[in-house]
Amino acid sequence: MIKHLSGDELDRAIADAQKADETSLVRRLCYVKNLYAGDAREEAGDRVGISRSTTRRWARAWNEGGVEGLRPGFGGGRPPKLTNKQFAELCDILEEGQPWTPRAIHTLIEERYGVTYDPAHLSRKLRASGMHYAKPRPMDPRSPENAEGILAERLGEALGEKDVEEQEADPVVLGFFR
Repeated sequence: MIKHLSGDELDRAIADAQKADETSLVRRLCYVKNLYAGDAREEAGDRVGISRSTTRRWARAWNEGGVEGLRPGFGGGRPPKLTNKQFAELCDILEEGQPWTPRAIHTLIEERYGVTYDPAHLSRKLRASGMHYAKPRPMDPRSPENAEGILAERLGEALGEKDVEEQEADPVVLGFFR
């Protein structure tokens, strides 16, 4: 076992990893600390709860690269099917040509980019980009029959206009729309 750090430096490295919330690195450094204390590889591994094969990998990683060798290296996972540029382009197309059915979106992606997405995954990706599925309806079926009259009356009251009959045909209304 190569001693890349002194005992105090190893303790500082553990403290730094804890502050940075790198729990995987903390566990690996504690394994090394057990080795520094004289434990055999298997015994040090038992103390931190790892298998014999993992003790070999961590010991090799420590010997070859020190603290940086023990730092977990995540490959980032599977690359996305669409690049960021392609997905932005897709979102622009969807926004311009609204409304879309889920089946039409899948067909568009397959024809234009040659890839397919699981429907649940695609809906998550679209929601994350700010798009939402909705059932298009010309009117809300829960609205009362005289909804326009009620709106005109309430709008007149809200704007402080006494005579609702004298209002403009298209009053100005402020609100948050998306």
